[in-house]
Amino acid sequence: MLIWFALVRVVTGRLFQVEYALEAIGNAIPAVGILAKDGLVIVVEKDNKNKLLAPPKRSEKTYLLDNHILCAVAGLTADADILIERSQLTCQQHLLRYQEPIPIENLLRTICNYKQQYTQFGGQRPFGVSFLYAGWDKHFGFQLYASDPSGNYDGWKAHAIGLNHKNANSMLQSEYKDDMSVDDALKLAVKVMNKTMDTTTMTPERIEFCTLTRENDEIVIKTVGLEETKKLVEEAEAATSSSGDM
Repeated sequence: MLIWFALVRVVTGRLFQVEYALEAIGNAIPAVGILAKDGLVIVVEKDNKNKLLAPPKRSEKTYLLDNHILCAVAGLTADADILIERSQLTCQQHLLRYQEPIPIENLLRTICNYKQQYTQFGGQRPFGVSFLYAGWDKHFGFQLYASDPSGNYDGWKAHAIGLNHKNANSMLQSEYKDDMSVDDALKLAVKVMNKTMDTTTMTPERIEFCTLTRENDEIVIKTVGLEETKKLVEEAEAATSSSGDM
């Protein structure tokens, strides 16, 4: 049996453990990232579905890697914690050595090389998590990247990972505009999440927005409050109902 699996891998070039990890991520809590002309928007669905669970002390799906880099995850939280800790350490090592923040793609290349090692040897499995990275550096300005368990990464203008990501990416492709602002990106993110979440109605308590902007040469990362989230959801529902009436 082991010989047969080895032959299949040699003949087809497929890595079944990577495919299994990607399949698991396809059923994970969704996350959406959108690049705007004046910043970035990350939106995730919160994972607290049981009313008996205590509310989390920190964000469940978004993490700060450095003062200029934010990430969202879809997949196994335990696997994500390992890579997030390594990412934070890499950022601090670069800052200590070069006295400047790490370029975003340098961080991705380092972490993705580490992830790719776990696809090469027996006795190991790929990390079952995908990431959306949002950040700014002096080389390329605002940037949005996505990475998967194989160690591949790509730059995007807008991208979704997790549950129903194909439908979300299809909507982003049709409705994304290059000149949109952060406010426009927030409205689009609500619309996309409304079609992506595995619920009949979207409630503000179930989603979390983060924005990354630059003000007075300083990076500002902000979590959108509940009241503003409610307003965004109400506007999206009103727009949906008006279009339905037409």
